[in-house]
Amino acid sequence: MDTYSAWCNNQYFDEAVREELKSISGNKAEIEDRFYRELEFGTGGLRGVIGNGTNRMSIYTVRKATQGLANFIIKENAADKGVAIAYDSRRMSPEFADEAALCLNANGIKSYIFTSLRPTPELSFAVRELKCIAGIVVTASHNPPEYNGYKVYWEDGAQITAPKDEQIITEVNNVIDYNTVKTMDKDEAQIAGLYNVIGSDLDDKYIAELKKLIVNPDAIKQVADDITIVYTPLHGTGNIPVRRVLTELGFKKVFVVPQQAKPDSNFSTVSYPNPEDPKAFTLALELAKEKDADIVLATDPDADRLGVYAKDSKTGEYISFTGNMSGMLIAEYLLSQRKEKGLLHDNGALVKTIVSTNMADAIAKEYNVKLIEVLTGFKYIGEQIKLFEEQKTYEYEFGFEESYGCLVGTHARDKDAIVAVMSLCEAAAYYKTKGLTLWDQMLRIFDKYGYYKEGLKSITLKGVEGVAKIQEMLNNLRANPPKNFGKFEVLAIRDYKNDEIKNMKTGEITTTGLPISNVLYYELDNNSWCCARPSGTEPKIKFYMGVKGISLEDANLELEKLTDAVMEEVGQ
Repeated sequence: MDTYSAWCNNQYFDEAVREELKSISGNKAEIEDRFYRELEFGTGGLRGVIGNGTNRMSIYTVRKATQGLANFIIKENAADKGVAIAYDSRRMSPEFADEAALCLNANGIKSYIFTSLRPTPELSFAVRELKCIAGIVVTASHNPPEYNGYKVYWEDGAQITAPKDEQIITEVNNVIDYNTVKTMDKDEAQIAGLYNVIGSDLDDKYIAELKKLIVNPDAIKQVADDITIVYTPLHGTGNIPVRRVLTELGFKKVFVVPQQAKPDSNFSTVSYPNPEDPKAFTLALELAKEKDADIVLATDPDADRLGVYAKDSKTGEYISFTGNMSGMLIAEYLLSQRKEKGLLHDNGALVKTIVSTNMADAIAKEYNVKLIEVLTGFKYIGEQIKLFEEQKTYEYEFGFEESYGCLVGTHARDKDAIVAVMSLCEAAAYYKTKGLTLWDQMLRIFDKYGYYKEGLKSITLKGVEGVAKIQEMLNNLRANPPKNFGKFEVLAIRDYKNDEIKNMKTGEITTTGLPISNVLYYELDNNSWCCARPSGTEPKIKFYMGVKGISLEDANLELEKLTDAVMEEVGQ
């Protein structure tokens, strides 16, 4: 209440903000939700509901976070390198991007800002291309319309990882008084050469890098007139770059869902702009049936994640792909074709997160590439690319995570839905020359490696009480380690918070070898597993599950049994 009162009366906050806050003076629950904490600057940056208060995304919380980042950059003696900034189609995104730029400028740090919305992966590319010390992208990814966010990248183009993540968080948390946060006039910043606009030449370079990754250009030429692609950017940043790269590669029949082609901060045609949600594909599938499309694609608002449907040639129906499935389809296509053409590295590596499908292990073994597991979060995949280069250990072949994100190539160090669209369309063209749809090929992959199936169950627990309940759930699992989930026996428990793996049969304890993270992973019998982790961006605890069946039907049944057993164990 003291903080709320201070905001209501502090002349630093503009009059409209103070008046809006005074209008909720009798609503204790609303005040508590807005002011019970500072909006947490976590390892992924900021994300929250747009509004006024310490626990909201506003120009003030963005500016405060940027002051902390600026303080860190200055301590690193890197102020002369500058910071690249991009933003998506969400409410207040251009304003937040400008606030970040002008705070940096007031601290003597140059900013390089796109003049209109761009995909997150292009920001990652821009950081490296412009040789900046850091990057900022203003986005809340696939969250509902009332959210926005702020992600920080470092000079390698990946989101910040240890130890810099904690160091930057410390600097942000040290900014206690909003009155000490710097800003400056935009015209003055431009005259001083501090506020700089990124031109279209960077778009050209980004698209050129993507096109270098094509393996079978002749296959595209062969079916360019026959293959039909339906795409929706879900009102986000993907429309222009996706259409451009597909057109330049020669695809002739690309149809963009007209109702969702233009940026819209309200996401008025979807309740939730998330390519994981089947409802997001409603309009795209209508258009697909009208055009008799081979492949149906959707990118999230900042175009770093991709959802896919492809036609079943036997039934004519469109089948949805999970992020694991589309990732494995791209991996199998790239590795098989690179091997065939002699382009596969002897020291190649495939990188996945711990909650992604174990089919990746089987594919890596098939093509004799190193399989590397990292914590959840694509920044850890980006970090591996940096380590490969620094230590000269492996050559990056492909990386993916179950949440619909992957990266082909090393032009960016974050997941890239633009390059994923390109790769899947290339794969669709190649398999079309063989008389196969992408779904036909997916079935062949299952036949080859086994019927892996994964699922996710999220439990949303909002507010102060929710945070405590999530922690209590994890504490209970640690205090009372389950010996089985239903019929699935626990073979080993990986506790990434305590950095230990316990073999449940022998009692032997080894280390995980990964950074500390509040995650529990259970290795189960019959190639099954489950994992519990709190979301880093939403008030949720997530339970991931995976099984391996002898058919699609069997895998679905086994996953259902495991999911029910896990929910019963945690009292849900």
